[in-house]
Amino acid sequence: MNIISKVVHQKVLHTIHRKEDFQRGRVDLIDTSEFLQCATLKPPKGTTFKAHKHVWKHGPENVIVQESWVVIRGTVKAFYYDETGELLHTDVLCAGDASFTLYGGHNYEIMEDDTLVYEFKTGPYTGQENDKEFI
Repeated sequence: MNIISKVVHQKVLHTIHRKEDFQRGRVDLIDTSEFLQCATLKPPKGTTFKAHKHVWKHGPENVIVQESWVVIRGTVKAFYYDETGELLHTDVLCAGDASFTLYGGHNYEIMEDDTLVYEFKTGPYTGQENDKEFI
């Protein structure tokens, strides 16, 4: 549910998302032009993602994308990589757990059907080629 400004036509000020609103796959909850990014993930069991690390963005200020996953339901296997691409640690995230990647790389594997995850990232999102480097 979006809460819209009464002052600026069609400007989204707040968003509320409830777990019963999750849809299959990945859905961006926040417009990709915003600084705060959030997507919902409801992938099937066995889904995995390419291991990657986020890259510094150069401009008026150098910034790096930092990412967090919050598991709402189910389990997710997490892989954490050094900045060189070396695997440092694996772990299993359960409902109520959160993972924060500030630097280095990561990858996730969904371990159960009906797993629900909130993904938060620094925005704005300007495309995969400007956001990450695959390991």
